[in-house]
Amino acid sequence: MIILISGATHSGKTLFAQRLLEKYHYPYLSIDHLKMGLIRSGQTKLTVCDDEKLVPYLWSIVCEMIKTAVENNQNMIIEGCYIPFDWKKDFTEEYLAHITYCCLIMTEKYIRSNFHNISGYANAIEQRLDDSYLNIEQLVSEHSYNLEMCSKYGCEYILINENYIEELEKGMV
Repeated sequence: MIILISGATHSGKTLFAQRLLEKYHYPYLSIDHLKMGLIRSGQTKLTVCDDEKLVPYLWSIVCEMIKTAVENNQNMIIEGCYIPFDWKKDFTEEYLAHITYCCLIMTEKYIRSNFHNISGYANAIEQRLDDSYLNIEQLVSEHSYNLEMCSKYGCEYILINENYIEELEKGMV
């Protein structure tokens, strides 16, 4: 089984992946780690500011990793914001049978009521260097957009409206 976890910044993708890793003991890949490895090693001229270009670049690599894992009957958890909403188009039905996708989406109500907690847990798993750019309106906009795209492309999602941990655990694969 391949488990894909997507979502906007600060939605808890890494925390969710960590919980799934602990539950299933599947290998885990952070697309952010792949991104930084490629950037720091000079394998790409792209930078951390090139989000629009990073999605197709990173997804082309991750997509082939998924195919390889499926072909070898291996499990994997992959998380990151670089998974396109139309990801299914890159796989045949044979591969899709082995892939589960979930996007973490927080409601506007949740974001506005819990912004302090959201920003406070930013370093729960990974150490962020600087997230001073983070603001409520940005989060509301990103999560709203992700909900719209999930609806458009028929993507599964976990809607976080009241209790983050409870709603996350209900959505666990």
